[in-house]
Amino acid sequence: MAADGRRHILAIGGFGKAPSQDQRLPALIAYALELSGAAQPRVCVLNTAFGDDQAGLVRMYAVLSQHGARPSHLQLFPMPNVADPADLLLSQDVIFVGGGSVANMVAVWRVHGLDQVMRQAWEAGIAMAGVSAGAICWFSGGTTDSFGPELRAFTAGLGMLPGSYCPHYSSEPTRRPAYHSFVADGALAAGLACDDGTAAHFADNELAGMVADRPGATGYLVEPDGAGGSAETALPVSVLLEA
Repeated sequence: MAADGRRHILAIGGFGKAPSQDQRLPALIAYALELSGAAQPRVCVLNTAFGDDQAGLVRMYAVLSQHGARPSHLQLFPMPNVADPADLLLSQDVIFVGGGSVANMVAVWRVHGLDQVMRQAWEAGIAMAGVSAGAICWFSGGTTDSFGPELRAFTAGLGMLPGSYCPHYSSEPTRRPAYHSFVADGALAAGLACDDGTAAHFADNELAGMVADRPGATGYLVEPDGAGGSAETALPVSVLLEA
């Protein structure tokens, strides 16, 4: 259970580039660890969305272990790497989900019953965090290239958080117009968009604020404008210091 007794989710829009083994702990990952309230948090990494990419797991182990965390991982290809995935996830202080194909990831999770385990972990107060696909998954849906290079609306999210989510909002030119179009025509519910370097922090079911690892990175509310289109509102952002 988090130190403040609340349930936390940190939905990160993107890093810009993946954390490297020899870098300082990225500020947004450090923030996720702090949400747990643990001095040496147990952190389970899931790279399901990228086919359990081993290189990504190695990088995360190196970054986390160098900064006092106790990393583990859950892989599902070609089979789970532990006898009891639910026990592994429910014994953590933080669960961190990487990017890739959100549609494939959530489908695989559901086959293994992990959609329900994730909800149990969140309700137990384990801090949940993720980037890109690992951010969309907590919402009802969002923008995805899971089905090809043309962005489509994904609507099979876990629904732990209200509305929809769009990562990479300013760094990928097609994200903003696609998200506006999906919200305008009702393909996606109104929701939040985050630039790379920005994350939406939810405490319980409410948006607690937007945090960023760099000046100028922004988060937005995108909602129907009542006239067949959509409107965006830039939200206040707190810039984090490097760990």
